[in-house]
Amino acid sequence: MTPHSDPIDAVITWVDGADPVHRAKRAQYMAKAGVLNENARNPHRWVSSDEIYFCLFSIYKHAPWIRTIWIVTDGQTPEVSHLPDALRVKICIVNHTEIFRGSAHVLPTFNSLAIESMIWRIEGLAERFLYFNDDVFLTAPLQPGDVFTSNGPVLRGRWVDYAAMLSGPTARDDPALFNHFMHVNAAAMVGVAATRLYACAHVVHPFLRSVMARLSQQHSDAFANNITHRFRDLSQFLPQGLHTHACIADGLGEVTTAKDHLHITSGQGNRQPPDITRTLLTPEALSGVKFLCINDLPQLERLIPDVRGLISAAVGGGVSW
Repeated sequence: MTPHSDPIDAVITWVDGADPVHRAKRAQYMAKAGVLNENARNPHRWVSSDEIYFCLFSIYKHAPWIRTIWIVTDGQTPEVSHLPDALRVKICIVNHTEIFRGSAHVLPTFNSLAIESMIWRIEGLAERFLYFNDDVFLTAPLQPGDVFTSNGPVLRGRWVDYAAMLSGPTARDDPALFNHFMHVNAAAMVGVAATRLYACAHVVHPFLRSVMARLSQQHSDAFANNITHRFRDLSQFLPQGLHTHACIADGLGEVTTAKDHLHITSGQGNRQPPDITRTLLTPEALSGVKFLCINDLPQLERLIPDVRGLISAAVGGGVSW
């Protein structure tokens, strides 16, 4: 096992879906893809609303011990000239072609599950790394011990029974249940039933690179299937879900019951008065919260016009452009 003092990196996946080249490629391949689940074709999946800058600044502010921040893109490069020098020097851009080396035939891909299956292949990536979606931010000082023990990752989530929920005749067409299927598929790969699996929270995911390398060999057919789909497909598995269940099975790391994360889902602001959602982002409400995920910033901004200021304050202030 890697010594507890070894470096920890961060990996962020990012895309600008408004980029004309990306938009044209996406439309071209979507037209060839046939019938897709709504979860796979929803345009908000590729929208960039500057979330990555909140994400980057939050790492700089709350986890300065991170060695390298790898931003995985399809060739695009986010503008970072306005970021602090001490943050910029940590950033490395990684093209999809690098992590999909040997599998160029599956590119271009517009599928986060495919990309997440390959991020462990970044050349020079630390054995221990944190995977961020670009809409996940740190909102309080983070210590290495918050995400890794001496023998593995600190896992956040909850034990669930998805079997009954997914047995209905319309479940496979429900975009809100898509992620549940991905968890079920991942758990099944290591012999865990849908009646009791560990569903990952929408937080930063700590990974061991060696575990992903081993899993990719043990489940080579499933990994090959995961990267073949250019858009999300119900036959795929959630890579972080597979890693989580493998670690639990192998006794690596620990499962924590800490309530230190907040997830504001897409459409949440529509289901309750905006003032209630706004209250969730106040310093008082975020006391004790280390991880914040906001799935649909444009939708939230329409309901709460000053939400960017609230998020900026939450991640430590200083985010402006």
